[in-house]
Amino acid sequence: MSTGDDTHLVERHLASQELLKGGFLHVVRDTVALPDGSTGTREYVRHPGAVVVVPMLDDGRVVVERQYRYPISRVVTEFPAGKLDAGEDPLVCGKRELLEETGYSAREWARAGEMHNAIAYSDEVIHIYFARGLQAGQRKLDQGEFLDVLAVPPSQLFEAAQRGELTDAKTLTCMLWLQNVLAGTWVLDWQS
Repeated sequence: MSTGDDTHLVERHLASQELLKGGFLHVVRDTVALPDGSTGTREYVRHPGAVVVVPMLDDGRVVVERQYRYPISRVVTEFPAGKLDAGEDPLVCGKRELLEETGYSAREWARAGEMHNAIAYSDEVIHIYFARGLQAGQRKLDQGEFLDVLAVPPSQLFEAAQRGELTDAKTLTCMLWLQNVLAGTWVLDWQS
């Protein structure tokens, strides 16, 4: 939502300093020119981007995963997702991740949108896709990847979110999309 000319809010990049270059994350500190003419610093994580998929079974259930997430020391329920490879098309990534993690392939796909889950300290964008016409197959988990795959009615997810049991930002965002798609208020453009 734009309210018009936002140029008075824009910060301009002046310089960058690399703080960490890991195998997955890249942390930088930028010096920026602030709108009032002063300078400031911004530390943030550079991320290659990711895709999350809302897989819809023909019987109305959706496919989710249960996976241990080390940074928060707990098992979390979430929709299938994965990191983009360099230069990879988000739809190609979504198809790959759905098959690798769940064993499902889909007849139809719809791009819902994108989200930025931590805009204060990361440039990560997560592309949101829906998949339907699912066909079960063989999972191809990455080495060191352990997760359970479940098929649940959307109502079960909504109730778990209401109880505070679901805390994954991408999954909660996808549930907003799912709720509106199921209600018919948000329409998806399905492609084969």
